[in-house]
Amino acid sequence: MRGVEQIPWLYDALMALAEVAGLRSWRRWLASGARGRVLDVGCGTGRNLPLFPVGTRVVGLDPCRQTLLKARRRAGGVPLVQARAETLPFRDGVFDTVVSGLVFCSVGDPRRGLDEVRRVLGPEGRLRMLEHVRARRPWGARLQDAIQPAWTRLTGGCHPNRDTEAVVQASGFSIDRGSHRAERDLRRFEARPQARAAR
Repeated sequence: MRGVEQIPWLYDALMALAEVAGLRSWRRWLASGARGRVLDVGCGTGRNLPLFPVGTRVVGLDPCRQTLLKARRRAGGVPLVQARAETLPFRDGVFDTVVSGLVFCSVGDPRRGLDEVRRVLGPEGRLRMLEHVRARRPWGARLQDAIQPAWTRLTGGCHPNRDTEAVVQASGFSIDRGSHRAERDLRRFEARPQARAAR
């Protein structure tokens, strides 16, 4: 279903307001720590793309064609791929960094998407994530649960009550506590894939 996330001009206007209100420094942190070959999964309209350090080789990925067209105007030299997080069209171990900014709240199957992120990261690869998560206070979590169905329809996919940080850990990533920052229901952190068990 098409919602705010799939309407580039409206999404960009809302993100511009959020960045003025404090999100800009979080977004800069997200991009500034990327190294080597970088996948910006769920790049949307490309707001992260101009922020990556010089020398990184970035690929943007998003399932929505309209948002990729806006991203192309924002960062014309960056290769863009239309695909979903759950089915990344890349070889195993090809990226040094995967960046995800306010994305996994909207991924249909976040566990599968994170499995794919693990697959495409190299042995020393890192996931850098910025995400809103389920409220820690019971009344806040109940409110998120109550608004979730309507909110998900309105936005075109966002689940405000998803505890993405917990899903990241349950998907085989170890969060670097030194990089972790929490502010209200917003989180940012870097995580590395844990070693896979031998088969």
